[in-house]
Amino acid sequence: MAKKDKNKRVEKNAADYYKLKTSSVDKLVDTSNAPVVPDSEIKKFKSDGKIRIPDWIKVIFIKFWFGGAACFFFFWGLASYISSELDLMVVIAIGLGLVTDLFINHMLRFIAPEEDYYNKWMMFPFKKFWTIFLNCLYSGVILFFIMNTYDLINRIIMSTMTTEPETLPLQVEPLLFGAFYMGFDLLFIGIKNTFIKIFRDAKKNASGSK
Repeated sequence: MAKKDKNKRVEKNAADYYKLKTSSVDKLVDTSNAPVVPDSEIKKFKSDGKIRIPDWIKVIFIKFWFGGAACFFFFWGLASYISSELDLMVVIAIGLGLVTDLFINHMLRFIAPEEDYYNKWMMFPFKKFWTIFLNCLYSGVILFFIMNTYDLINRIIMSTMTTEPETLPLQVEPLLFGAFYMGFDLLFIGIKNTFIKIFRDAKKNASGSK
């Protein structure tokens, strides 16, 4: 009889124990009073198995690749047909402007997860037909800095040489040209964005002080 009462006490204690544990679990899984979390925050911690490439890497690759392609088709492709160096630079500047407006900027808009997402990486992010002319002028400025960079590097190299070389040590080729184009483009865009930020901050402070 005592053994039977002992078994009942053990069963009762075990039942109370598991009842306590299940009530605690119920409290933990109850989400009725939980705060609402936006989908944008959930996506930060959700993994879909895909490799996420940072935005700046995408921008650098696109600008570098198309800049090198422009050098290949316009500089290498037309250098033997255009005798005047000035005419060649004008043609290359126009070609770079067309590539920037019709290919680079369109590619950035195409891969953007939302509208205007990559606007900060464009000098002229407006969706207007006249941006082609602005990008041609802008590409002319970039080309001027690129060619002067080539000239400066060649002067430095030749100053260390004992004999005068028959050809320039550093010739124009797509890879380095694309790197120079990408570098100067991002530099000028960064300067533009800095001035815009300074102007907006000054305007905000001026309106706040009134």
